[in-house]
Amino acid sequence: MHCILILVILQHIMQTTDYITKDIKALSASDKVSKAKKLFNQLTFTHLPIVGDGFLLGLIAETDIQTIEDENKLIKDYSYVFHLFFTDEKMNWFELLKIFALNDTTIIPVLDEKQKYIGYYELSDILHIFNNTPFLNESGAILVVSKEIKEYSFSEIAQIIESNDAKLLGAFISNVEKENIEITIKLSDHDLNNTIQTFRRYNYSILTNFHIDEYLNTLKERSDYLQKYLNI
Repeated sequence: MHCILILVILQHIMQTTDYITKDIKALSASDKVSKAKKLFNQLTFTHLPIVGDGFLLGLIAETDIQTIEDENKLIKDYSYVFHLFFTDEKMNWFELLKIFALNDTTIIPVLDEKQKYIGYYELSDILHIFNNTPFLNESGAILVVSKEIKEYSFSEIAQIIESNDAKLLGAFISNVEKENIEITIKLSDHDLNNTIQTFRRYNYSILTNFHIDEYLNTLKERSDYLQKYLNI
């Protein structure tokens, strides 16, 4: 459902704790199914957390709750369909994106050091952080390169870029196919010719290169669209 980019090299790690929210009170296991259905009808969440005595019991998915016909039943009667995923206060934002993607969710519960529930992250807020990273906002260029998995390294990629008087602004693994890996790189604006030739000398294949605007504008438009969709 969600197309998530996991960035593995960044110059700026942004704080996520400011985005922990408690706007929606967590459900209790003793709440009725009707209460959960009403909340889902009011929100764009895919899941809602269920908490007991301050501890996370799990999450109930909208797709599961809508199949329950008897709305007077208690949520705890359906504990067998609870999902369990969460994060802590120290998790960085690109790891949060991974949790969102793996669980196909728009919400992640947050637990403190004592494993008590303290709130949740919303996907739209974390995407807002992504939209404001240098990867999207700094002027630069994009290269997509490929090499055998056993031979590539991010330290080598950084060395190639910096040896050509450029700065690495970000990179992520955009595809893995059999024995080859594809890496999308953003680097500071400069003459790309020497950098491309250096990559080739190190046995990297150059799949595509963009002088930033077209590629990143498309990427940002898709992220902005997803945020607008989640806010409907």
